[in-house]
Amino acid sequence: MKPATPADGMSINVTDRVPEDAVAQLIEHSAKLFVSDLFFLSNEDHVAVAARHLGILRPISFLPSEMGRRCLGHIKAVAGMDVTERRRPMDGRWIFTRQSGHRLDLRINSMPTLYGEDMTLRFLDSDNRLLSIEELGLRRRDHNNLLTLLNSPSGLILVTGLSGSGKTTTLYAGLRYLNNGARKINTIEDPIEYAIKGVRQSQVQPKLDIGFADLLRNVLRQAPDVIMIGEIRDAETAETAVHAANSGHLVLATLHAPIAAGAIQSMLRLGVHPHFLSSSLLGVVAQRLIRTLCPKCKMAYDHSFAPHTFEEVQQWLEPGQGECLFGPKGCSECHMTGYSGRTGVFEVLKVTPDIRKLIEDKAPTLTIRRKGIDEGLIEVRHSALLKVAQGETSIEEVVRVVPAEYLELKD
Repeated sequence: MKPATPADGMSINVTDRVPEDAVAQLIEHSAKLFVSDLFFLSNEDHVAVAARHLGILRPISFLPSEMGRRCLGHIKAVAGMDVTERRRPMDGRWIFTRQSGHRLDLRINSMPTLYGEDMTLRFLDSDNRLLSIEELGLRRRDHNNLLTLLNSPSGLILVTGLSGSGKTTTLYAGLRYLNNGARKINTIEDPIEYAIKGVRQSQVQPKLDIGFADLLRNVLRQAPDVIMIGEIRDAETAETAVHAANSGHLVLATLHAPIAAGAIQSMLRLGVHPHFLSSSLLGVVAQRLIRTLCPKCKMAYDHSFAPHTFEEVQQWLEPGQGECLFGPKGCSECHMTGYSGRTGVFEVLKVTPDIRKLIEDKAPTLTIRRKGIDEGLIEVRHSALLKVAQGETSIEEVVRVVPAEYLELKD
C-alpha cells in the first residue's frame, strides 16, 4: 500500500509525534471519520496505516519502520497483549477515551506477516446511537413485513448477508423495537457491540470453549421471551435455535447466505429437519450495505442514452423519481469521496403456507425464490435500483456491492 497523500482528504501526518501520541491521534482522527476498522500494515520500509471507511479501504498515513514497530508495541501494551510475542496471532482489548470524553471499545488482533506484524483495531463505539427500524433503509412494504415478523409471539427470523453487510445493525434495531419492558430478552453475541439497557447480553468465550451452542442451551433455562443469536455457525446451534422457535420463543439470528431464499438451504445443509424448519421459520431478511451520495456535492446526469435503466422497477417509483441518474463528485464535507454514509438494500421473504410446503418438500432455492416473487418479494437488485432512482446512490456503487449474477437474475 502506498503512503497516503494529503490530496485524498482523509490523510494525516503523525511522524512528528512520539508513538503514544501518534497512536492516540490516529484513533481520534479515525473516530471522527466514523471508520469501522483501523489497520497497521507492516511493509519492507514503512508501516502503512489504513482505515475501512464506509466499507472501502482508505490509506490515511504511513510511519517509518522503527516508529511503526514502537506504535504496535504501545498498542499491545495497553491492550493487555504480550509485547514480546511477535510470532503468534494475538487478541486484545482497549477502552480508549476520546478527547470528547466518549469511550471507544477497540477489539485488537495482531498477525505475523512477511515484514513484521499487522494489526487491526475494530471500532465498537458504545456511544453511537442504535438505529431504529425506520432508519435502516427498508421500503415501506418491507418495513411493514419486518414489523409483522417481530410482532409474532414465537418463531425464527433469519437475517442474512455477507460479512460487513449490516446484519448486526438490523438485529439491534429489532431488539430496540422489542425492548419495551414487557419481554425478557437474552442475546448471545461475539462480541457484544452495544450494551442495551434492559437486555440480558452474553458473549461467547472461545478461550474457555464456550460457544454459541453452549450459551444457547443455558439461555433457554433462563426462560426468555426473545433470544438473539449473533450467528448460526454450526449444526448444534441451528438445531437448538429451531427447537427454541418451535417451543414458544421468538428467535432472531444471523446466517451467511447471499439471498433470502438461500438461507433456507443453508439451514437444511446444517442438518435441520425440513419439517421443523418449515413450522418455525417466520421470514428471512437478506441485505447489503451501499454508500449514499453526499447531499452537498452529488451530481445529476441525464440518462436518455439508457432509457430502460429503471424499467424493471417502474411500478414502484413515486412521481419524480427515476428522471435522472446521480453520481459522486467529492467535497470537503465527504472528504473528497463523494459519499457520506451508508444504507441498506433488502429483500424480505415472508414464509407463507405455500412457502412452508416448499421448505418441507426440500424445494430448491430457485423455486422458493420464484414463489416469494409471486407473493410480493422485492429482490435485492430491484431494491438497489430503487435507491438509484431515488437519488440516494449511484449505479457504480450498486455494481460494486451487488454481484453481477444477482443484478442479472431473471425469472
